Amino acid sequence: MSSEKKVNTVLGQREPLSDPAISVRDLCVAFGGRKILDHVSFDIRRGQTLVILGLSGMGKSTTLRCIMGLQKPDQGEIFINGRDILKMDTKEMDELRKRMGMAFQMSALFDSLTIGENVAFGLREHTKLPEQDIQRIIAEKLAIVDLQGMADLYPNQLSGGMQKRASFARTIATDPDIILYDEPTSGLDPVLSMVINNLIKTLQEEMNATSIVVTHDIRGAMTVGHQIAMLYQGKFAWMGTPEEFASTNDALIAQFRDGSVDGPINL
Repeated sequence: MSSEKKVNTVLGQREPLSDPAISVRDLCVAFGGRKILDHVSFDIRRGQTLVILGLSGMGKSTTLRCIMGLQKPDQGEIFINGRDILKMDTKEMDELRKRMGMAFQMSALFDSLTIGENVAFGLREHTKLPEQDIQRIIAEKLAIVDLQGMADLYPNQLSGGMQKRASFARTIATDPDIILYDEPTSGLDPVLSMVINNLIKTLQEEMNATSIVVTHDIRGAMTVGHQIAMLYQGKFAWMGTPEEFASTNDALIAQFRDGSVDGPINL
């Protein structure tokens, strides 16, 4: 029996995640004979953020889909909270997903629902909370992402950056302790990108969330990551802290970091 204090969430009390919260071992995925992930292994400690950098089509989003249980790998093990998700049945996986939140690249808000209804979607799907509690949670989560008073607006009435923040409010509505971000700053200008990156950092700190951020945004990676990994040719070619990323002379990292055409990266 764990001696750690249980965590209160809108879905009820639960034990804190194990540490490491996520462990991936020898993950392999191939499409049409091409290896997308080639024996990828990593750990993420509870409450920390791993940023995965890499070129387009290198398997970053595939890694997220495997962790969410949306794609079955060809080989490997994925331990979340100490259990191999590849051995879970559908009911067990559905229960685990209640502890996870996914922030999609294009916000993925329901256009026909108000912002408040979008935020409440998971609450109405997975809880029997009274309406007054749902409305309170909507207001709380929108305040966290600085969208107070916008619950009655529709997505098309918000800017791209505000839609992104609204999607984050929906992601955290059920108090997930694992949050996965797929290209969270894609299509945003540098100023809005940093607003979103600062928000990701705030969510990690306020919720003690264990997070994976898939991105091309190097400045953002330096802001939000406890660890940064470079996915190249199906493997984690490099992994270290933001400080190590900024100072390393590794040829692959230096080329990607500096945006140089000269180096080992083959396009």
